[in-house]
Amino acid sequence: MRTRSARRMPAAIAVAAAITGTLSWAPAASAQSPEPAPSNSTAPAPHNAAETGGVAIVKKDPGGDILAGATFTLFDSTGKEAGSGKTNAQGQLAFKDLTPGVYRLKEISSGSKLHDTVDDQDVIVTPGTDTLLTIVDPFKPASVLLKAKDDKTGKLLAGSTVNIGSGDKTILTLTTGSDGTASGKLPINSRTGSDFWVKQVKAPDGYEIYKPSKAFTAKPGDPVAVTVTNAKSSTTPSPTEKPTDKPTDRPTPDKPGKDEDTSTPSASASSTPTSEETASSTAAPAPEGALAHTGADATPWLIGGAGVLLAAGGGALIVARLRRTEDSANDGSAEN
Repeated sequence: MRTRSARRMPAAIAVAAAITGTLSWAPAASAQSPEPAPSNSTAPAPHNAAETGGVAIVKKDPGGDILAGATFTLFDSTGKEAGSGKTNAQGQLAFKDLTPGVYRLKEISSGSKLHDTVDDQDVIVTPGTDTLLTIVDPFKPASVLLKAKDDKTGKLLAGSTVNIGSGDKTILTLTTGSDGTASGKLPINSRTGSDFWVKQVKAPDGYEIYKPSKAFTAKPGDPVAVTVTNAKSSTTPSPTEKPTDKPTDRPTPDKPGKDEDTSTPSASASSTPTSEETASSTAAPAPEGALAHTGADATPWLIGGAGVLLAAGGGALIVARLRRTEDSANDGSAEN
C-alpha cells in the first residue's frame, strides 16, 4: 500500500502544479530541455514585427542635394521621447519598433549653416510598415537692410518706400522709419544666392523719386545692405534762410520809387519843357498815385490847342462877316 501511494505522488504533484501555474518547475524544465529555449526566444520576433511599425526619413534641400547631420527627435502621443538621431551620409534616418499611433517629429538642427529647419509635423505609424518621409530643408533667408539718403549730404531720410522682388514678382515692401532705415527677410532658393531688384515707389517728403531700379544678390543666411539716394525736388523751396533773404534784398516799397526814377529821363527826352510847362508843373504837382505814365502830362497841351482852334475859328467867322458887310455896302453904292 505504501509503495503504490509513493509511486502516484509525483504524478499528483505535477497535475497540481500545472493547474496552479507554479513557476518552481520552470528552471528544471528549461535546464532539462534546452531545445525549447531557442523556440521561446525566436517566436516573439515575427509576432512583434507584425504589431509595430517605423518611420524612415530622407533629408534634402530645395536643390535636391542630400543633407547629412540633421538631428530629429520623435515624440509619442503623450509627449514622451520615442527616439532621436541624425541623418547619415545618405541623408537617411530610421526609427524602428514603434507602437502604432500618432507621433510628433521635430527637427532639432539642419546640420548646415546654409539651411533652416522645418516646422514640427505629425507622423502616423501603422503596424508592419515604415512611414516614409522626404523632408526638404529650406535655405536660410537673407537679412536685408534698406537705407534712404540725401544724394548731397548723405543724411538718412524717413518715409522712403521701396518694393523688393525677383523677376516680375514683388516679394517685400519696406518703408524707412525715423532713423532712415528698414529691414526684412528675403527667401533664398540657391546655395550661391538669389538675384533681386529694388525700386522706390514713394520718395521722402521734399525729394524726387528715384526712378531706376537697382539689382543685388543675396546669399543664404547673409546680411545685405541696399541704399537708395534721393535728390531734393526742384519745386521745393530752398532752406528757410534763403527764401527770407530774397524779399529783403528787393523790398516791395522800393519798386515804385525805382519806376518813377526811370520814367523821369524818358519824359525829359521826349520834348524840351517850356517855361509854361515848368510853371504849371511847379504850381500844381501831380499827387502821389496819379497816372504819371498814362499821358496825363499832355493835358495843358490839349487845352492850349483847343483854345487856339477856337480863337482861329472865331477870327475866321469875324472876317467872313466883315466881307459880307463890305460886299453889301459896295452893292448899295453901285445902285446909286
